[in-house]
Amino acid sequence: MNIREAAVIVTGSATGVGAACVRQFAERGARVAVNYNRSKAEADETADACRALGVEVIVVQGDVADDGACRAMVGAVVDRWGRLDALVNNAAMTVKSDPFDLETLSARDFQDVFSVNVIGAYQMCRAAIPAMRTNGGGAIVNVSSNVAFTGGGSSLAYTASKGALNALTMALARTCGPDIRVNAVCPGVIDTRWMRQTLGTDAYAALAQRFSDTAPLGRVATPEDVAGAVVWLVEGADFITGELLSVDGGVRLGGGVRKKAACTGGGS
Repeated sequence: MNIREAAVIVTGSATGVGAACVRQFAERGARVAVNYNRSKAEADETADACRALGVEVIVVQGDVADDGACRAMVGAVVDRWGRLDALVNNAAMTVKSDPFDLETLSARDFQDVFSVNVIGAYQMCRAAIPAMRTNGGGAIVNVSSNVAFTGGGSSLAYTASKGALNALTMALARTCGPDIRVNAVCPGVIDTRWMRQTLGTDAYAALAQRFSDTAPLGRVATPEDVAGAVVWLVEGADFITGELLSVDGGVRLGGGVRKKAACTGGGS
């Protein structure tokens, strides 16, 4: 996809990975819609950073769990720019629970998490796909998580929601081609305010240290790392659809084996 002057929506893009995505799209000349639910000040700040790069930006408030808000978001972009080329479903929520005590997680918790992480993504896709097809197609990237593969995560509800999002990604890839590609990125630990607030400062620090000690690349992801993968799937992966791309520094390869300078090449 030629990203210059494309119109892109990134949900949950006031801060963190979403904000990094809209900035990287803006750096490439795309017109971007910054979406927020409650973080208006941060959304305005992110929008200003994108405008400073010389691109057009709109800021749209809306909860993706609300189908009307999803349709209004797409409508605002089409009204402004006459097209929609890419959608990044980044908005997410979680609850904390003890995975060893199932009584700490209720049906309401599952419903709340799925309403954003799965149903919200679906509603955004449903609203966006007709608009994309009007101008010849587009690309969708869902921001999932590697907990869908490992079974970890802040709660069983969150983990299950990301597994469902991965399945939704593959199902939509089957039905949306050939004009629309649908992929997902599956990050591991990311250095974001959202993760620190969700886990607590000390728990996040301990998790980040364990991750860094285990991952072959030796650190946690930055928002920019994840955004780079998202933008590549939109801009540079024209023959890729239905993929679940791990962005986890290789931690999935197994723990306890990374050594400094362990890999050498050549010989005498």
